[in-house]
Amino acid sequence: MLSAQQNDLITRIGPGTPAGALLRRYWQPAVLVDELATNRPVKPIRLFGENLVLFRDEKGRYGLLDRQCPHRGADLAFGRLEDGGLRCSFHGWLFDVNGKCLDTPAEPVGSPLCANIKQTAYPVVERSGILWAYLGPGEPPAFPHLDCFIAPDSHVFAFKGLIECNWLQALEVGIDPSHTSFLHRFFEDEDPSKGYGKQFRDRTLDSDMPITRIMREYTRPQIEIEPTDYGMRLVTRRQINDAKAHIRVTNLLFPNAFIIPMSGEMTISQWHVPVDDTNNYWYAIFTSFGNPVDKAEMRRQRLELYELPDYVSRKNKRNDYGYDPHEQEHATYTGMGADINVHDQWAVESQGAIQDRTREHLGQADRAITTYRRLLRDAIAGAGEGRKPLMVLDEGGAASITGPAAVDGVGPLDDWQGYWRAAEERRRRQSSWLNGH
Repeated sequence: MLSAQQNDLITRIGPGTPAGALLRRYWQPAVLVDELATNRPVKPIRLFGENLVLFRDEKGRYGLLDRQCPHRGADLAFGRLEDGGLRCSFHGWLFDVNGKCLDTPAEPVGSPLCANIKQTAYPVVERSGILWAYLGPGEPPAFPHLDCFIAPDSHVFAFKGLIECNWLQALEVGIDPSHTSFLHRFFEDEDPSKGYGKQFRDRTLDSDMPITRIMREYTRPQIEIEPTDYGMRLVTRRQINDAKAHIRVTNLLFPNAFIIPMSGEMTISQWHVPVDDTNNYWYAIFTSFGNPVDKAEMRRQRLELYELPDYVSRKNKRNDYGYDPHEQEHATYTGMGADINVHDQWAVESQGAIQDRTREHLGQADRAITTYRRLLRDAIAGAGEGRKPLMVLDEGGAASITGPAAVDGVGPLDDWQGYWRAAEERRRRQSSWLNGH
C-alpha cells in the first residue's frame, strides 16, 4: 500500500514532474513507422502531456516539433511539407526537423527575425518498425542490443493499442505472473497449429501441454525475482508433479517495458508509453527466432481487433469490452473474448484513470510489483540527485545489454534454473539470425 504522495510520485508524468523527468531520459516509442506511410507524412501526437507534430521531410528525415507555431500559435499539424521542412499554413513560417526557422516570408527582406526563432524539437530515430523520440536533456542514450533491436527487419513486427488509464497500472499487468491463471483462463484448449500470431495459443517447450491448460490447472506459482543490469528477471514455476514444473521467464526492462515469451518461436517486447497522466499506448515488437514474421497475417489479425487511426480496441469500456455472461460461464473466465489484450485493458482501466494505491492490499504473488515500485522510486530519487539512472547507456554499456531470455517450457523440478538457461541457449543456437551475436 502506498501513500497518496508516493502514488502521485510514480504515476504523474507531465512536464516538470519527477517521474516524467526520469522517463524522458530514455528513447520512447512515438508512432509506428506505418503511421507515416502516407502521401502526406505528417501526424499530430500527444506524448508525455505535450502536443507535438511528427513529420518526414523530402529527404526522408524525421522531425518532432511542438505543435503550436511560435509565431501566433497556429497548428503545425496542418502545415505544408515543402522547401526542406514543415511550413505553417497561417503565415508561411518554415521549420526544419531540428526546429530551426528557415523562412519567415511575410517579413521584410533582410529581417533578422528568422535567425532568432527556434521551435522546440526532439530527436527521432527508426528502430524495428517504430519511430522513437527522445524528450530528455543532453545527448540521447544508446539503444541496448536487445533481440528486438538487432533482429533483421524480416523477423520483427510492431503494433500498438490505446489504453485509457495511467501508464503504470498498464505496465504492471505485464510483470504480474499470477493473473494469467485467472484473467486469461480458457476452459477449452485450441489446436496450437492454428495459433500463429496469438498469445497463449502455443504448446510449451519440451511438453505437449497447451499453455492454456497449464495456466488453468496450476494457479499457485512460485515467483523468483532476480535483479539484473536491465531491470529484473522473473522466473515463475508451476509445479505439475513430483518431477516436472512449468517454467516461465519474463523480464522488466527498466523503466517502462517488459519482455515475455509469446510462443516457442517468438517473444514480445512491450513498452507502455504515457500519452498523458490518464492514457497510454502499448507498443509491442514481436521478434521471431525461427522463420521470418508473416507481417501481413499479424497485421490482418490485429486490424480485426483495433480501429485506426487511433488504434482503439473495438472492445472497450464504451461497449463493456464485449462482455457476454454465457461466454463467461462456458468459454472464458472474463466473458470478453479471446484477445488477452482486451482482458488486460479491462483489468487496468477498471482500476480508474489513475489507480488509488492507498486502497490496495498486496500479497506474496505481487512481489514483482512491489520490487518494481521500489526500483522506480529509487531511480526517481537518484535522478533528482544527479545520479545516472539505470539503463541510460553509452555505446559500451548498450552492447552489454543483450537478450534477455524469455522462456516458456516444462522442465525438471529439481533443476529449473539449469533448464531455462539451457532452453534459451538452445533457441539462440538454433536461431536463423542470432548465431553471429
